[in-house]
Amino acid sequence: MRIFIPSPELVEGPEGRTMRGYFAIGVEGISKPMNLGNLFRSAHAFGASFVFTIRADARAFNMPSDTSRGADHLPSFHFSRLEELNLPKGCRLVGIELVDNAIALPVFHHPLQAAYVLGPERGTLSSELLAACDFVVKIPARFCINVATAGAVVMYDRMLALGRFGERPLNERTKAEKPARKPHGEVWRRRKP
Repeated sequence: MRIFIPSPELVEGPEGRTMRGYFAIGVEGISKPMNLGNLFRSAHAFGASFVFTIRADARAFNMPSDTSRGADHLPSFHFSRLEELNLPKGCRLVGIELVDNAIALPVFHHPLQAAYVLGPERGTLSSELLAACDFVVKIPARFCINVATAGAVVMYDRMLALGRFGERPLNERTKAEKPARKPHGEVWRRRKP
């Protein structure tokens, strides 16, 4: 199955913010409908291009927690085997897993085209899926957090990294800078501290 995704140009993100590229989020082996519903709802809120599952339990698709009906607004793909996963050309698969050799999320450079995949509630990403990932990233926490919460943290970090926001104020008494407006055709470059 071929997944169609728009070209990685500037697209509207949450609250009309211009974000670069596109992303998807999915989960392997999920079994709880509340977790899947929360993940899909967060994906809808953060501007995902599509959502997916791999080897999901059929009971997980009754999602009362997806109150925004994200599954109705986003293309949703469900794969019974890892071999069926067919991402768009150039899309990088990013595993989210608490393993020693993973890249810490605060220093991870998000690819413009990315599909993030999380593990099941009571387990880890399969060794086959970890081997298929271009990157493995971990959230620097003392222990594993809920799968839907982990997905929201990753999507929020992507929005901060690739969204167009002004600089944070130096302290609580100063105001935040408004995001700079880019003249048409000019290339964005991040300022080095």
